[in-house]
Amino acid sequence: MTTGTNSAATMAAVRIRSERRIVRTLREAGAHAPDTAAALPVGRLPARGVLRTLVKRKAVVEAGEGRFWLDEAAYEEHRNLRRSRLFLSLFGIAAVVIIAATVTIAKADTPSGPAPVLTLTQSPATLRPDQAVFRETYKELVETDTSLSTGSCTLAAERMAARLTAAGYAAPDVEVVIDPTQPKLGNLIATLPGSDASAPAILLLAHIDVVDARRSDWQRDPFTLIEEDGFFYARGASDDKAQASVWVDSFVRLKQEGFTPRRTLKLALTCGEETDDNWNGVSWLLANRPETLRAGFALNEGAGGQLDAHANRIALNVQAGEKVYQDFTVELTNPGGHSARPRKDNAIAAMGEALARLTAHDFPLQLSGVTRAYFAAIAESTPEYAADLRALTATETPDVDAAARLAAANPVWNAMMRTTCIPTLIEGGHAPNAQPQKVTVNVNCRILPGNTIADTQGEMARVLANDAITIATVGEPSPTAPAPTLGADILGPIQAAAADLWPGVPVIPTLSTGATDGRFTNAAGIATYGVTGMFTDPDGNGVHGLNERLRARSLYEGRDFLFAIVRAYAMQE
Repeated sequence: MTTGTNSAATMAAVRIRSERRIVRTLREAGAHAPDTAAALPVGRLPARGVLRTLVKRKAVVEAGEGRFWLDEAAYEEHRNLRRSRLFLSLFGIAAVVIIAATVTIAKADTPSGPAPVLTLTQSPATLRPDQAVFRETYKELVETDTSLSTGSCTLAAERMAARLTAAGYAAPDVEVVIDPTQPKLGNLIATLPGSDASAPAILLLAHIDVVDARRSDWQRDPFTLIEEDGFFYARGASDDKAQASVWVDSFVRLKQEGFTPRRTLKLALTCGEETDDNWNGVSWLLANRPETLRAGFALNEGAGGQLDAHANRIALNVQAGEKVYQDFTVELTNPGGHSARPRKDNAIAAMGEALARLTAHDFPLQLSGVTRAYFAAIAESTPEYAADLRALTATETPDVDAAARLAAANPVWNAMMRTTCIPTLIEGGHAPNAQPQKVTVNVNCRILPGNTIADTQGEMARVLANDAITIATVGEPSPTAPAPTLGADILGPIQAAAADLWPGVPVIPTLSTGATDGRFTNAAGIATYGVTGMFTDPDGNGVHGLNERLRARSLYEGRDFLFAIVRAYAMQE
């Protein structure tokens, strides 16, 4: 009877997990009507059976050709029915167990031990005690809203500071630093002094602010940490509160161990990375409190592990350098006039022709030591493109034809090989019956390290090829700096920890095509490397979008990995 009950419970759990995956897939695809139906690959037998049940209950509707959509109202009815049946089932099981226990006690002459405990539910994973403590730190940080519109980084910094103080850090070594003009955008600075005052410090950097998230858009409350189907869901669950909470946890563990590093460890949890057009904590600290960030090198966000579609680990990336983010306002004006007397130099048409040239233009092909190493390494795991990847890196001068094929195959590869500039916003005209007098376009550029903003602007002007078009930078220009050197002193501890945790998974240097606070620290002479040890899915895990998530496995493995490399770096000669 017990075996049968366990088997049934296991099967029920499998079916519920399959159901959740199906529903999550349809929700993330926005498949809520026939015209938005999405493909739904369900290869395993339990998943196919679950899908048939959902279709039978009209919770999922088939739109033909293997495409389906989710009827939320019908699905809620299905869930309510399942819950009621589950309750009755559990009630029956409990009654049987109680009766059986009563009969056993009545028959026994003397009690042989404590009465058995009936457990109806179990946690999906058993955590080590230290992981359970860390989870509370992660939960508190994630559930502290730090978005610009509704949150407070200062509150989050104060809460993390309290954890460090409780672990034994003295007041001088823990400080919440606030720009008086930005009372809600506080930063946490902490120090674990080293034994060698002459050794450059190591900076553990992470940002605690997050992108805005509206509850009405999300399937779950974005500021409540929810663990479901092996994932943590919440705004900031990945970007960047996962790494920020690991840094706090690492500082706590090192203090509790009585660990004295040779090199001083610095922790900086900063605000404003996601909204640096408003204010940026790292930039402000470098200008106003440079001693808080001064270090020989920094570990930051920017690169993690890659998973394939089946959650298999492909590679662990280490970022050395990132492209520079810069927006430009591109504008064209002319006298305009009545639409019944059109001009040949129509501002919208002229701007469209210029933008078409810019979109078709390829900036010069440039490979650095990091991108060469990246392309050479991935040739081993991408046989379809191996020949072109090897041709690209075989000689000092990259193979142009191979580069063109690789760029067409993968836009990320293209972005790693050259500066890119694309139009992202456009505004033009003032009336439906008038010729446009002005067209304004935002062009977003991601500039390779070693190239200047001025040079990029000059190249844009040449390609737009219209003297009537003006180009101006938007906001404070981002600092530019060459990519930091990725030597054995940095790679060694990473490779050793990776080999211990994930044998056979290659460690691959990479250049970030996005932007992090590393652009400020690199420009200030603090070599900054992006490494998290947290493996993410091919779809990007909803970062900056809806239903941001991170695998629980990735979080806990990343924590172990980062702690290992911090200890190793801390004792380096």
